[in-house]
Amino acid sequence: MERINLTQMKSGEQGTVAQIIGGFGMQRRVESLGVRINVEVTKVSSQLMRGPVTIQVGNTKVALGFGMAQKIIVEKN
Repeated sequence: MERINLTQMKSGEQGTVAQIIGGFGMQRRVESLGVRINVEVTKVSSQLMRGPVTIQVGNTKVALGFGMAQKIIVEKN
């Protein structure tokens, strides 16, 4: 399977979170939003020029900053 970060996914694509790159604070922040390893996510949209990335985790939509989205590695389904 191909591993990419959230910013490289296209809108509507699904994947499973494989890795969260970052320190303890970064990992706790995204886990509090429901983004955990082995959780399936769907990219909803992204803005041009390094804007926020919106993903769907279960029934919840979450907006992540571009830098944070780059640190979440996903295996495409």
